[in-house]
Amino acid sequence: MPQRHFWISLLVAVGLAGTVEPARGQALIPHTLQLDAEQLEEIGVSLIQEADRWARFQQYEQALPRAELGTELLPDNAQAWGILGHIYVNVDRLEEGIEALETARSLAPEDATVRFALGLAHFQAQEYDRAIDELNAGLDLQPDVPGALFDLGNAYYMRGDFGDAIERYENAFEQNGDFWPAINNAGLVRYEMGQVDRALDLWRQSADIAPRQAEPKLAMAAALYARGDVERGLALAEEALQLDVRYAELEFLELNLWGDRLIDAAQQLLSTPRVQAIVARVEETAPPFSIQP
Repeated sequence: MPQRHFWISLLVAVGLAGTVEPARGQALIPHTLQLDAEQLEEIGVSLIQEADRWARFQQYEQALPRAELGTELLPDNAQAWGILGHIYVNVDRLEEGIEALETARSLAPEDATVRFALGLAHFQAQEYDRAIDELNAGLDLQPDVPGALFDLGNAYYMRGDFGDAIERYENAFEQNGDFWPAINNAGLVRYEMGQVDRALDLWRQSADIAPRQAEPKLAMAAALYARGDVERGLALAEEALQLDVRYAELEFLELNLWGDRLIDAAQQLLSTPRVQAIVARVEETAPPFSIQP
């Protein structure tokens, strides 16, 4: 940021810009607000904290300028760069997000959280080898993190290493017996491997753990319908879509890592008139959803 713009932004941040207007005819006397290093650091910390709060509510337009200015004031603060990187990733500025997270890693190479965030950013950029390297590096520092093990499983899955993926999902579930996504995604992998019965068992287990989650129910519905168990498949589909109608969109299923075989099965199910009617009814009656900071 050019120096002049930096100071204008800083004055706005501390509430001082535009409060004094020179008298007409008076000679203008250059004046620079003097802030010492401690004051600048306090302002930077405050901005980063605000950015983090906005980001937690997914209000990234509010969070991003605060995080950018905060890192200018705190250039050696790994947490600041980590928060900025997280925000960039969530507004699909992946290259800048990875760059910010790499800065955080250089400042705090032993911080497992930074490694996990960087691994997830590389995953979103479809750089699965680099994602695996970063996630493994983080797990070397902090081995028992179910979320990181799950992300690592996803990276192996997308790289086609199905055995390694299942192993990491199982490790994640061992760490947290309520972590239903690990069992659910193990089912996704098993289905792509042609192990339909095993996949169904895993989705049933996942649904038992989290009965208000739509994904394992719809996965079961698609698999059952595809192999001819039409009524059970349709009933489960209705139950799932009443919980979360987003799962009626194939693009959303792909974002949740459904593989080609399961997508094909889901497409057969979702194209039926009965399911289409369910989707229309749910969408018509669903209340608007918004996030308030």
